[in-house]
Amino acid sequence: MLSWPVLLAFAAGTYLIRFAGIALRDRVTLPERVVRLTDLGATALLLALVATAALTEDGGFAGWARPAGVVAGALAAWLKAPFVLVVVVAAAVAAGLRALGVP
Repeated sequence: MLSWPVLLAFAAGTYLIRFAGIALRDRVTLPERVVRLTDLGATALLLALVATAALTEDGGFAGWARPAGVVAGALAAWLKAPFVLVVVVAAAVAAGLRALGVP
């Protein structure tokens, strides 16, 4: 269990990091290449998270229904559907395939 001093130190560190971003926004300029690589890195991390969540469960393959739901949701998002509809489409596809016996 965390003690109060450790919790307060983490809270202060988080606050200072966020404050530094606001305070230094106009004073620090990054080269265009660093900005581009940061954007690409964030995109790669997000895709890795989605792939891991969509394809694995308990260290093994999650089955075909979940990835199919993710693909259907991604397609709905690409077609600029509202977020609620994207979630409903993804869930409906995965649930429908599971109801048909697809793992």
